[in-house]
Amino acid sequence: MRVGGGQDGPSVVLVAVDGSRTSLHAVSYAGGLTRRQGARLVALWVQAPSTFAALAPEVAFAIDESTGAADALRSQLESRAQVDGYQLEFLCLQGDPFTQLCKVADELQVDLVVVGASKKLGHRLVGSFAVRLVRAGRWPVTVVP
Repeated sequence: MRVGGGQDGPSVVLVAVDGSRTSLHAVSYAGGLTRRQGARLVALWVQAPSTFAALAPEVAFAIDESTGAADALRSQLESRAQVDGYQLEFLCLQGDPFTQLCKVADELQVDLVVVGASKKLGHRLVGSFAVRLVRAGRWPVTVVP
């Protein structure tokens, strides 16, 4: 973590959002932390492209719908940030969520990555997104239930 300007905590926090209950909890946690620290909060939403996107025109419609979902989520999070008193930047990207999150975290030189805990049974048995981030070992990771 960079130290300066009287703060001893993170100055840039990246939170992964997907609209799930746990990702919204992660945003609340990260928002409170960044408000108290005077830090920068960046929310990242990643749309994983379908392998069929190039094959079927209907997929383009699905991507347009997911973009609408991202816009709705952005609006919801920005409203919440305004009410709770912190600044939020919202990034919307396409690609593999893990790869994109790592790329953004490196580019922004984040001090902390915050994610919601996965509720999927398969993730509990095989490993989750959060576990992959911890194993990457490049940033502190907080997992919010």
